Amino acid sequence: MKQPVTLQVNGDVHEIYIEPCRTLAEVLREDLGLTGTKAVCGLGACGACTVLLDNRPILSCLTLAVACKDNKITTIEGLKQGETLHPLQDAFVENGAIQCGMCTPAMIMTAKALLDENPNPSEQEVREAISGNLCRCTGYAKIVEAIVSVPDKGRDQAGKHGGNSLESRPLLAPESGE
Repeated sequence: MKQPVTLQVNGDVHEIYIEPCRTLAEVLREDLGLTGTKAVCGLGACGACTVLLDNRPILSCLTLAVACKDNKITTIEGLKQGETLHPLQDAFVENGAIQCGMCTPAMIMTAKALLDENPNPSEQEVREAISGNLCRCTGYAKIVEAIVSVPDKGRDQAGKHGGNSLESRPLLAPESGE
């Protein structure tokens, strides 16, 4: 039986009726039309469904949408401001870190959480942060280069991105024993 759920996604409030067993990935893609979130494996093994829940990366294919009703959800579509891409999105384009594009949104969302917590990560820290996001095309070198290139660029463009600047939203600590 469907139940009403209010979700805050990319700063917009959505009141929808959904089955309680539907995943966040399903609701984002099918009900809200936010297809940047990829539903690839459905098992939490590939990381392509990664979105931010209260600025923390989560696997939306393993998360029930009803469990997110009191949280702020950010998808790849929520990073840009108008027609201006977020510095991470720019960096992926400029560094050739996009091939087929299947992993790109999740890589960017995971990188955003990392950079919000650690504005100047080492290459090793970037590799560790994205280790749950699988890419079958690039070998990760250009992805890592893109992420490492962002901190300086992000500070230069922070004024253009308001609340989406890399340093303006710190990563929140989990409230429960996850």
